[in-house]
Amino acid sequence: MTAIALTIAGSDSGGGAGVQADLKTFSALGVYGTSVLTAITAQNTRGVTAIENLSPGIVRAQIDAVLSDIDVQAIKIGMVGVVETIEAISGALEHWNRRVVLDPVMVATSGDRLLQPESIEALRQLLLPRALILTPNLPEAALLTGESMAEDEAAMARQAEKLLALGAAAVLVKGGHAKSEMSTDLLFDGAAMRRFSTPRIITKNDHGTGCTLAAAITAGLAKGLSVGEAVTEAKDYLTAAIAAAETLKVGRGRGPVHHFHRWWPA
Repeated sequence: MTAIALTIAGSDSGGGAGVQADLKTFSALGVYGTSVLTAITAQNTRGVTAIENLSPGIVRAQIDAVLSDIDVQAIKIGMVGVVETIEAISGALEHWNRRVVLDPVMVATSGDRLLQPESIEALRQLLLPRALILTPNLPEAALLTGESMAEDEAAMARQAEKLLALGAAAVLVKGGHAKSEMSTDLLFDGAAMRRFSTPRIITKNDHGTGCTLAAAITAGLAKGLSVGEAVTEAKDYLTAAIAAAETLKVGRGRGPVHHFHRWWPA
């Protein structure tokens, strides 16, 4: 059986994040990728200059077209933009009875806001309860819980528990925004807290790390891995992609990670 995954997210014209990063990640991990665009961004390695959200009707139509024909084993949701888009996606997931990997994309690596404030509550109520796994970074976890950004692992664990209580089956709180020498993520499924810690890699080429990790988890789930196994595989893949990022020469700002580091050197 062919492993197939679906990404529902925005387009990054620079190719480092969003749908483009997701499809690259699926391919790199041996999974056939399908896609639903929610928005188009004018974006490069230096920032986002324009955003245009697609109509909720075409977002829903894309989801229905893919799921009515193609045997998708795992779905990832990234940039959703506005309340109406969230409502369209939620309705489709209910219709098709599907749960998802939810990456609550709120702010781009460049600092540009990708989720409007009024959309946060809609995401919390409509999409978070459908998450097989929620993958917030520290600022996103803080916004979703209404707390200040976690400064230690105890606070990360507390916020993971709060997000689990909102309906997610598992939560991976990512510690990439912390200032410590080690980059530590915490995975909590209600029964156990699992810790993933790696030495922090210093590079300016970190565009698309969140998208790539969530897409890699989705790829693992599409191949039949458990959530814990999928996170382990995804962490290994992303760590290597970040380590190889400096070999890429893309743009003059914060470049992308190297999605195809296993196959070709830059």
